[in-house]
Amino acid sequence: MILVSACLLGIECRYDGRSVRNDYLLALAHKAVFIPICPEQLGGLPTPRLPAEIVNGDGFDVLTGHAVVVDSQGKNVTAEFVKGADEVIKLATIMNIDMAIMKERSPSCGVTCVKRDHILVQGMGVTSARLTEQGIRVITSDKICEEYVRHYRHWK
Repeated sequence: MILVSACLLGIECRYDGRSVRNDYLLALAHKAVFIPICPEQLGGLPTPRLPAEIVNGDGFDVLTGHAVVVDSQGKNVTAEFVKGADEVIKLATIMNIDMAIMKERSPSCGVTCVKRDHILVQGMGVTSARLTEQGIRVITSDKICEEYVRHYRHWK
C-alpha cells in the first residue's frame, strides 16, 4: 500500500478545487494499492481554500515551530497543516505504510521544493517532512516514472 496525494489521482481537493491528475500514476494503480490523502483537508481546511505558503523555512521548520504556514490573506494556518500531517501519520501507522507519492510544490506535500513568496525554493512540505521523520519513503510526483523504473520490484 502506498499513500498518494489525492489530487494526483484525479480527486478535486487542491486549494483551487481542482486536481492534477497524473495518468502515468493511474496506469500503475493495478500494481499497488493506493491510499489517497489530502493533508490539508485532513487538517480541517475547506476545498476550495486560499493558497498558502510556508514562511521562513520549510516543513521541518514548521514542525519544530521555527516557521509558519500563512494563506494568501495573511491568516496563519499552521495548526491545520500540522494537524493534517499528524492525521496522515496516524493513517500510515494503522496501515503499515512505508512509501508515499506526494505532489511537488505543495506546502503540505512538496518533496524537494515548495513555494515561498510565489517562487520555488528548495525544501519539503509539512506532511512530507513528517513522513520523512517517521522513516516513510517519500517520492516526488515529478519523478514517478524514474522511481518506478529504479524500484520496479517495490511496485509489483
